[in-house]
Amino acid sequence: MKPSTLNRIWARLILMSLQRAGVKDLCIAPGSRSTPLTLEAERLQSLDSSIRLHTHFDERGLGFLALGLAKASDNPVAVIVTSGTAVANLLPAVAESRLTREKLVLLTADRPPELIQCGANQAISQQGIFSEHVEVTSFLPSPTEHISPAWLLSMVSEGLHRQSELGGSYHINCPFPEPLYGEMEDASSYLDPVRTWFENDEPYLSFTPSRADLSQPLRDWTQLQHQKGVLLVGKASLSERRAIQLLAQKLQWPILCDPQASQGSAFAGFDVWLQNPSCLEVLKQADFVVQFGSRLVSKRLGQFINQFAGTYWLVEKHPGRLDPSHRRGLRINASLADMALALTEITRDTEQARWAEVLVLASQQYFERLGAFDGSSDKSLSEVSLAADFSYWLSEESDLFIGNSMAIRLLDMCSHLPEKAVFANRGASGIDGLIATASGVQRERQRPMVMLMGDTSALYDLNSLALLANNPKPFVLIIINNDGCGIFDMLPVPDANKETYYRMPHGVDFSHAAAMFGLNYVCPSSLETARAQCIDAQSSPGTTVIELKVGAVECGKALKALFSEIANAELL
Repeated sequence: MKPSTLNRIWARLILMSLQRAGVKDLCIAPGSRSTPLTLEAERLQSLDSSIRLHTHFDERGLGFLALGLAKASDNPVAVIVTSGTAVANLLPAVAESRLTREKLVLLTADRPPELIQCGANQAISQQGIFSEHVEVTSFLPSPTEHISPAWLLSMVSEGLHRQSELGGSYHINCPFPEPLYGEMEDASSYLDPVRTWFENDEPYLSFTPSRADLSQPLRDWTQLQHQKGVLLVGKASLSERRAIQLLAQKLQWPILCDPQASQGSAFAGFDVWLQNPSCLEVLKQADFVVQFGSRLVSKRLGQFINQFAGTYWLVEKHPGRLDPSHRRGLRINASLADMALALTEITRDTEQARWAEVLVLASQQYFERLGAFDGSSDKSLSEVSLAADFSYWLSEESDLFIGNSMAIRLLDMCSHLPEKAVFANRGASGIDGLIATASGVQRERQRPMVMLMGDTSALYDLNSLALLANNPKPFVLIIINNDGCGIFDMLPVPDANKETYYRMPHGVDFSHAAAMFGLNYVCPSSLETARAQCIDAQSSPGTTVIELKVGAVECGKALKALFSEIANAELL
């Protein structure tokens, strides 16, 4: 067979293996060396209408688009790119997937070995390019008739199984020799060893499932549920959060919820009120902490865990080290919902119910003071007033994507989020690829989306505004423009260097960017107008950019004043 035919056959076997492992989304960047994969992806879609093809000219954005699709679906998503630096541009999304365990399958076209490190065009060493950021790797040889298709199917099937258990990314490097184009020849003789595989829709290899053993925590719970306990909720889906809420209602323990927890609680605002010594002393009475989900945003909550001396459980469905305080405790690898429901079923009335109910009053007192703070009461627009008011900006049908840096911290400190599907990139917590990730989430969920992010993050991912053009669903992109990296106003960086080397003012607005990509654009000057425009945009198809222009250093000053006031207030 000609190389062009054999390239296509190997690409076909790989993509059919992915399809049978649950891959429905294939994200494709332009490229010649990746032609066998691209043409076979198109062929697969023609045979299976459930297959969706997504394209983007920017490989970095494409990787994050795939990350968003995987984040929302909990299924593996394939990414097809050509050789050279196109592959390297996937690294930021791959690094994020390693930490948050979204399943990406990276199909990277490559030059054959004889064209590596010899001056050939668009050829770099791709072996090991993602280092430890991928969980599974398959560096294929150039397609050859001397290797049975059964070998290829078994290797890919094994790799996909390992990924299904570990999460994270699976890198399949595909060195295709030329010619890359040409009519397909008859390959039936070569494929005869796997003929029966084509006659059904099963994976090449099947594996028995792994089951979490919950016997120890369920046994220990009989005694531990009678202690003074605290529930912490990190990243959790809506269904997981609802299951945890049932447990919280039965126990009547305090439940402290991260912005990623898909719903707040009556103890909201703890990142600020924990700076009040009286409130902190109440929480320190806890004997037992159960944390569902990881990647907590709150610095104060992290400090509390670090100093906590009692029994500590961390429940997370994926393996890995997820406690930065390195506490001694029980690590439970299980579904958050399954664990919460199992504990609820065996929970009995306890004498420690409502032991920290006074902290509900502290939360209420804090939000009353916040409502009169920093102009919130007179509807002036600031980052603090936005965060305090933000729960009223969201329609019932909309999902929420929160950017990193100050955006997610503001909601953690100042907002009481309603029940809502919330998404974020809190693995590496980078500011790159956020718009692309949110676009991927929306493409999977097909719901209105509200996204809150900072200006530097938006500039970093400007290319991905192309993914939001001609959007059939409502997408509201709220950009807080404080002319640079406002997070550094909260950090002890040297004042003499802050503007030049940390905040890095840019002096731009986003009206021209919105126009360039054909997006709707508004720039409200008041909190009330901004809220109304956000609500309206959630019921209108297409993307609306809402740019909120605020003072360059106002947020840092306001938060420091707020912290000081709450630390010295009578909240209990």
